Amino acid sequence: MSSSQLLRIDDPHTTRQPPALLRLAFRPFYLLAAALAAIAVPLWLAGYQGLLPLDLLWHSHEMVFGFAGAVIVGFLLTASRNWTNLWTPRGASLAALALLWIAGRAAMLATGSAAPAIALAARAIDVAFLPAAAWALLRVLLRANSRRNYPVAAILALLSLANITYHAAALGWLAISPLTPVHGAILLVTLLEAVIGGRVIPMFTANGAPGSKPRSLAWRDKAALALIALTALAWLLAAPALLTAALAFAAAAVNAARLYGWAPPSTLRVPLLWVLHLAYAWIAGGLLLLGFAALGLGSASSAFHALAVGAMSGLIIGMVTRTALGHTGRPLKAGRAESFMYYLLEGGAVLRLCANIPGGKRDQLLVISAACWSAAFLLYLIVYTPYLSQPRLDGREG
Repeated sequence: MSSSQLLRIDDPHTTRQPPALLRLAFRPFYLLAAALAAIAVPLWLAGYQGLLPLDLLWHSHEMVFGFAGAVIVGFLLTASRNWTNLWTPRGASLAALALLWIAGRAAMLATGSAAPAIALAARAIDVAFLPAAAWALLRVLLRANSRRNYPVAAILALLSLANITYHAAALGWLAISPLTPVHGAILLVTLLEAVIGGRVIPMFTANGAPGSKPRSLAWRDKAALALIALTALAWLLAAPALLTAALAFAAAAVNAARLYGWAPPSTLRVPLLWVLHLAYAWIAGGLLLLGFAALGLGSASSAFHALAVGAMSGLIIGMVTRTALGHTGRPLKAGRAESFMYYLLEGGAVLRLCANIPGGKRDQLLVISAACWSAAFLLYLIVYTPYLSQPRLDGREG
């Protein structure tokens, strides 16, 4: 073999690259998730007003398994490339995974009005995406013997199981409410957020907030994760109310203490940081509300919207901006557009909780909340589509 042939094989700049949009999973999946976020909530509101044949279950499913599922897969497949130095799906294989996600979204729109056989096939299409993504992730982790990250793949597998359970319940095959696996999925995502947040938020803070001294304590980190998991099990298994509430309150307190150790006041002038800290604060707040709901002193809806709209969506908007900037070779600095996205999302989260207050103007608040939340992701699409569909500015791979 000649020296020129060796050069063509070993030099990434001379190796044929896939189109920029298909070079790493974050690129298509961040854009697809943002597009769904911009469209799905207004569609649900139209259904809520009786203008379209869409119900609460469609909305709940798509926000967790569709929207969050796409971001989680995009993030994990991109991060595992860094964790293992092995290629995750790219090019044609990544396109196939993205098309499977798109097919799932189209299929879910058809489940409400289609004939039973077609609806069953549509649900099968939706079910296929998360296991396929989990297997793609697990293969890379196994090849690299990345034992530390096996639990992350396990959470994605459990999310797949929650989606299967949702469809079984919706079809009447299981004698449970379809909202139960949706709640389980939100709690699983909350656990994943606590895992990933514990890894990256203190590091990002130390690097991005001069003079900050974030502290992580191993015992507190383990307790924070364990208490979220125990709270989830207690809620889903309908444990005695006092036990569930005690676990939820303990989980809220420990996760709040964990966040305090990461020096949140030092991030107030750095939007890329405070958005992550504020989202983690929503985890503690959502767990607190869940404890009150267990005691009958509040609604489960408020607790799960705090975890989904405040915590999950807040961490998503923070991470899809930060990681997209970093992985496209751009400075890690939020401009006016990013700051506006963050304000819109946080305003939408607060208004969504206010809509649950008895005696308030629920319908009006729902509309304003949905407009803020969807506008945040529409703005992301406008600003980040050029970033994610073009090669890195620094010429590096990915």
